[in-house]
Amino acid sequence: MIRIIAAGKIKDKRLAGLLDDYLKRIRPMAPVEILEIRDSTPDKEGREMTARLGSAQGRQLVVAMDEHGEDLTSAGFAKLLGGHGGISFLIGGADGLGPAARERAGRVMRLSSMTLTHEMARVLLAEQIYRGLSILRGKPYHRG
Repeated sequence: MIRIIAAGKIKDKRLAGLLDDYLKRIRPMAPVEILEIRDSTPDKEGREMTARLGSAQGRQLVVAMDEHGEDLTSAGFAKLLGGHGGISFLIGGADGLGPAARERAGRVMRLSSMTLTHEMARVLLAEQIYRGLSILRGKPYHRG
């Protein structure tokens, strides 16, 4: 199971449409869900994210998305996706992730060294999940 836990809702209908398109592409390859939490302070968001994650046991990997995190290639990201029974990605709101979310994460990674809106980060993460799963399955989407 792949989960994206994100603060706030996507208000831009064009970005919401792109996200829906990538989710439709992902679902035949892996179960995926998006959990939205209320956009609030980083502390409140972090506590709610960790509550949504549940138990820290099992092969579930938690990845905090942050502009200062680890930089992975698409092939490296595919390995990350393929190496765990389940994976959850945490995307904070405008002020980033709170300490509770960061502490719960097993890894911190970035989509870009530039700051992205949480809406855009969600779409880009979904695209990279689709790309990573395509790499793992030998589909022609990735040409890198």
